[in-house]
Amino acid sequence: MSSEDAAATGDSAGQADADHENALQDVIAVDPEDAERGTVNRLDAHTGDGIRHRAFTCLVYDTDGRILLAQRAPTKRLWDAHWDGTVASHPVEGQSQEDATEQRLEEELGITPDQYDDLRVTDKFEYKRYYPNEGVEWEVCSVLKVTLDDASLDPDEEEIGGMLWADYEHLHENPELYRQLRLCPWFEIAMRRDFS
Repeated sequence: MSSEDAAATGDSAGQADADHENALQDVIAVDPEDAERGTVNRLDAHTGDGIRHRAFTCLVYDTDGRILLAQRAPTKRLWDAHWDGTVASHPVEGQSQEDATEQRLEEELGITPDQYDDLRVTDKFEYKRYYPNEGVEWEVCSVLKVTLDDASLDPDEEEIGGMLWADYEHLHENPELYRQLRLCPWFEIAMRRDFS
């Protein structure tokens, strides 16, 4: 490949990144204590060495103590087709973690606030993980939990590749039985901390 071809390839990759939907969104940059440091472009926050930013993950349960695992759609830039417990995203400026979680539960899974009444923040941690050749997550991640009184779901196929209910304690105590699921790193951290 000539240097001109290599440059053209680099330019097209850069253009693809610039055209990605995440390049049109901002996330909240934070310090290690989760104090706001302004907003940054979402794509910039997830490429190179990343920029520390605010995020959340929500663990969704049914009344039998099972957790809903949701497979990320194969079109996701990072951790595509990995299993999450259950949704994860980023609040926007001026939005609480609870409000952002309510929004994503409805957008991704069709879960509305009348299906639960106990949404709450239970933990917070910082982590940084690289996804080979694609990007990085460097987040101060709040963990929220919610129990569904009504477990009706209407998943968005552009967000969710698959779903399954699993006994939460069995999942934690027998990780080798679930290895084929390829769990998202933030969920694994949240679950490990939950049982420590």
